[in-house]
Amino acid sequence: MDVVVNAATSVDGKLSSRERRQVAISGEADFDRVDALRADSDAVAVGVGTVLADDPSLTVKADDRVADRESRGEPGQPARVVVDSRARTPPDAAVVDDRARTYVLATEDAPGDRRARLTSETTEVVAVPAGDDGRVDLAAALAALEARGVDSVMVEGGGELVFSLFEAGLVDELSVYVGSMVVGGRDAPTLADGDGFTTPDFVDLSLRDVTRVDDGVLLEYDVVDTPEDR
Repeated sequence: MDVVVNAATSVDGKLSSRERRQVAISGEADFDRVDALRADSDAVAVGVGTVLADDPSLTVKADDRVADRESRGEPGQPARVVVDSRARTPPDAAVVDDRARTYVLATEDAPGDRRARLTSETTEVVAVPAGDDGRVDLAAALAALEARGVDSVMVEGGGELVFSLFEAGLVDELSVYVGSMVVGGRDAPTLADGDGFTTPDFVDLSLRDVTRVDDGVLLEYDVVDTPEDR
């Protein structure tokens, strides 16, 4: 399983404001880059917090990219994945409409009525074991996706999910668009929230490329080492 984390942050590393409101950090060129990344992935994933805050569709927008996928014998849209331990995704959320296949990754003890109301012809609630923290065991979740034919996942947030993936040693690549703004706020979400790593057990990255995009910079990294690997 190839896992790529993609995010847009302010210069001070914030994903959005302290009110958890979506902030337009990047511009049209970066939007197009993200659309291309989606089109090249088997699935696009977010945490349930992102679904509740932003109601994203996670679909490929460009018609030619949809056509290219279909010409390769793939579905026009990549699958969508919501990591949602308690199955809190609203049944009318954009991410569970019929435009693409959706997998909601919930724990085995998520309420049955919530799982039932999310299940449809295009949405499957995948029950996986819980980790020690009571949330979805991410390694088991990715294995369940692989069993369904998903070999590459693009993760678009939020900070809690990204941190948990790094903590579990499951991230292969990281792309960060850094926009020319300062958001500030100790309570504003960052690229990797969660408990944080203790010194010196950080995630080691190798910078692969730096590109100016819009009025910002795109940083592309390979993940070299994580605490889980040591």
